[in-house]
Amino acid sequence: MNGVLIINKPANMTSRDVVNHICKVFHTKKVGHTGTLDPLATGVLIVCIGKYTKLVDLLTSYDKEYLATMKLGIETDTYDITGQVLKKENVNISPLKIKEVFANFPKTYEQEVPKFSAVKIGGKKLYEYAREKQEVILPKRKVNIYDLQIKSVKGDLVTFTTKVSKGTYIRSLVMDLAQGLGTVATMSKLCRIKQGSFSIKQAISLNEITIDTELLTLKDLFSYPCLEITDNQYKQVLNGNILKLNREEQNVFLTYQNEIIAIYTKKENGYYKVFAI
Repeated sequence: MNGVLIINKPANMTSRDVVNHICKVFHTKKVGHTGTLDPLATGVLIVCIGKYTKLVDLLTSYDKEYLATMKLGIETDTYDITGQVLKKENVNISPLKIKEVFANFPKTYEQEVPKFSAVKIGGKKLYEYAREKQEVILPKRKVNIYDLQIKSVKGDLVTFTTKVSKGTYIRSLVMDLAQGLGTVATMSKLCRIKQGSFSIKQAISLNEITIDTELLTLKDLFSYPCLEITDNQYKQVLNGNILKLNREEQNVFLTYQNEIIAIYTKKENGYYKVFAI
């Protein structure tokens, strides 16, 4: 069983829980997801099955879009509403001020990773340090905020959409937006509405999935031209070698005996290197 599923992850499940469910349905351990969603979060979770697990890193790198709600005037240790409350304060911020902060938020910045996350420092996950109440310097990552739009402001709740680069924590984004507003905040809701070109409209719920559920294939995922290769080229592809193809396209499917075996991407002077296999 090989292919990809676009799951609409329910709340109160980890991404690993979803993977475990898929493993049981398809009777395989070869399953991987392409971008962790916290238990609180819902929405698009792309799951790869069988040999398609080789695409996990590629699909994880795609930009992601979210619909999020932040609650002003409350700070938690996890940066979301499920955490322990650290601070509360009264807020009275005008919608105009909120609009101004959102409009002027930097498109690129160094974002601090939440202490309750799976990022490793010294071989140990940050959330392990946090649970043991051990102090550790939180790393920062350069992230891109491609789009940031307010959808509604209702009292102390601000709902917004955002499109971000790989590795962006929306929980941290909420904290940074609150800082610009001169207050604290925590994330109360989160839904991933898009990853790359895959929308929540395409996603299916876990209870819809059966052993007979049709999986997406490479041709469903990518619109690349196909190129049938020779026996000698097939051996080279298996070794991950560069090929001279003299094609114009940036990416191509390489097929052998009419089966897609790899995706190759243009390098220079007609040469192509392995993109995914």
